[in-house]
Amino acid sequence: MTNAQIAAFRLQNQGITHPAFTSAKAVVAWHGAMQAQDYAHSRWAVGLRLPGSTDAAIEQAVDRGEIVRTHVLRPTWHLVAPEDLRWMLALSAPQVKAAAAAMNRQIGLDESVFKKTNTLLAKALEGGRYLTRSELVAELEKSGIVASNLQAAHIMMWAELDAVVCNGPRRGKQVTYALLDERVPPGVALDRRDAAAELARRYFASHAPATLADFQWWSGLRAGDAREALEAVKHLLLSEIVEGQAYWLLQDFRPAPAPSLSVHLLPAFDEFLVSYKDRSASLDSSRKVQTITGNGIFKPVVVVNGRVKGIWSRTFKKDKVLIEKEFYEEMSEAELAGLKEAVGRFEAFAVA
Repeated sequence: MTNAQIAAFRLQNQGITHPAFTSAKAVVAWHGAMQAQDYAHSRWAVGLRLPGSTDAAIEQAVDRGEIVRTHVLRPTWHLVAPEDLRWMLALSAPQVKAAAAAMNRQIGLDESVFKKTNTLLAKALEGGRYLTRSELVAELEKSGIVASNLQAAHIMMWAELDAVVCNGPRRGKQVTYALLDERVPPGVALDRRDAAAELARRYFASHAPATLADFQWWSGLRAGDAREALEAVKHLLLSEIVEGQAYWLLQDFRPAPAPSLSVHLLPAFDEFLVSYKDRSASLDSSRKVQTITGNGIFKPVVVVNGRVKGIWSRTFKKDKVLIEKEFYEEMSEAELAGLKEAVGRFEAFAVA
């Protein structure tokens, strides 16, 4: 495989060039989890894979609990199908907690504090209440727990990892929290090995071609656990060695006819870039600093035939959206025409 083929197959498997989904929930479940700390951009990540959808419709799916936004896998927010949340949390929460342990010590938080805050948060939310973080912090203060902004963020993340809370419906522009047991059905129970194997199966189905290192980065699993998970699903996969690295795909993968020109506006933190340790198939190393900031912020990108050719941003004014682009290289007339169509797709999604 060439880099161009790797990028094209990823676009296909992620449903960007060849979408085959019927609902927002199906998009998220296919990917396993989709990074979502930028909530507005995460809605577009789902929407671009679901032609004809709108920003309002994706948000309604989140508000109804058809998609859950919470901390899982790596120490950040992801979108997850509710049926997958519990086994995925059981698998990944210990590793996320380990990653946050040093910071918790620095800011004066430990298990005894989290036990108290989890109990207070559950009591505040029980009975179908939806409260914002500031409202929940106020509830904690009534019981003598005064938290700074950073402490509050870690308290809420811990409650998510302990399966106490998850997102509730938006209240205007504010995010609310809900009691997870009231919002998310029990779901299937998997032991740790089966959960890791299922996560690997989802990843290589939706993100391939990808390497073991890519999977370990995306999943946050320890190296040995990631290798074991890959071994458990190898009977479903085939591999090809590219520059000394084994790239894995499902055995039944068939390349779809590739469009002669494929132009897309991908959101910040889109799975097409963020879910790989090695992004060289789509991102030239000389453009990395323009695309990914030093503190790990993945900017929205313009992708042409699987290659990142620039970044973009959007500004909303009344019922219009203004798109600004910064190209890394000169665009051909055909590429600019394709970009115009891509902008039109985003506008239709954003302002419908």
